[in-house]
Amino acid sequence: MILNKRQHSAAISKKSLIAYTNPDSVISDQFRTIRANLTFLTERGENHVFLITSPGMKEGKSTTTANLAVCMAQQKKERVLLIDAHLKEPSIHSIFDIPNEAGLTNMLRYDVKLEEVVYKTELETLDILTSGVKSFNPAELLGNEIMTEVLKKAANIYDIVLIDSPSLQCSETRILANQCDGVVLVLRRDKTERKQAIEAGRVLELAHAKLVGAIMNEA
Repeated sequence: MILNKRQHSAAISKKSLIAYTNPDSVISDQFRTIRANLTFLTERGENHVFLITSPGMKEGKSTTTANLAVCMAQQKKERVLLIDAHLKEPSIHSIFDIPNEAGLTNMLRYDVKLEEVVYKTELETLDILTSGVKSFNPAELLGNEIMTEVLKKAANIYDIVLIDSPSLQCSETRILANQCDGVVLVLRRDKTERKQAIEAGRVLELAHAKLVGAIMNEA
């Protein structure tokens, strides 16, 4: 059991983290390609904060985001922060098998400092900010000035910040997308319809968010 987030490391052992458990697999190699593309974007400018979302539900974005974070941290060159901004139905803490008593919602509600709630992992350069206690008004929390400050501070401390968010069907995701340097869409080959992908692009444009790429899951 992790008793103190600043002194204990989160164990990485879940089977869904292919990038960690099987780094020589084809899937892991594909994540390295995605990593290279995002790294290229960060090298070109001030792009450090990326939102990972999807047009609809159950398209694999949380697992994709977790694996991408692990893959980036394996380089040991960049400090990576993975944030779970899915405040209604969080899953990052389950993927990494860590507690979720305190996290992002504690920062937004009670002005808790980042270093007080972030988890260190077995990978030296990967930290995790879980969602914290579930929220039933996520749009209000994620759209306030405190969230903007959280992202600014994270961008100053970490080389890259990955945010796992709900689908674009949720208003809080559109609000959060506007605050990030770029958005990556996760599409599922056997689930996402073409019209959904097109609509997702239109929604991001209306939100004044920058779509930087898409990941085809289960391809």
